[in-house]
Amino acid sequence: QVQLGESGGGLVQPGGSLRLSCAASGFTLDDHAIGWFRQAPGKEREGVVCISDDGSPYYVDSVKGRFTISRDDAKNTAYLQMDSLKPEDTAVYFCATDCQPYGGTVVTAPGGMAHWGKGARITVSS
Repeated sequence: QVQLGESGGGLVQPGGSLRLSCAASGFTLDDHAIGWFRQAPGKEREGVVCISDDGSPYYVDSVKGRFTISRDDAKNTAYLQMDSLKPEDTAVYFCATDCQPYGGTVVTAPGGMAHWGKGARITVSS
C-alpha cells in the first residue's frame, strides 16, 4: 500500500526550530520530487518547498532562508528543517510527491498522481 507519513510536529516558541520527517512506504521515493505544503487555520493549503528527484530545492519566498528540505533516498524519507519559526508558520504540514515550482509557489504536477500524507500540526506560539 502506497503511503506517506509525516512526523515531528508539535508546539514551539517563536524563533525555535522543528524538523518534520516524511516517510514513504509502498513505493520508491527516489523516483519522485517531494515537497511540503501547509494549511493554516481558515486558509487554503499552500505549497512551501519542493525538492526534485535529483535534489534541487525550491522554496517560496516566505520560508526562504529559514526552512531546509532534504531527502535521504536510502531511508525513503524526506525532511523539512524549520528554523526561526514565526507564529504565521502555524499550520498543518503535509508532504506530497510530484511537486513542482509554479508561479512563485509550489504545486503538485497535473494528472492527480501525487501521493499525500495525512499531515502534522505545527503550532508556533509563546
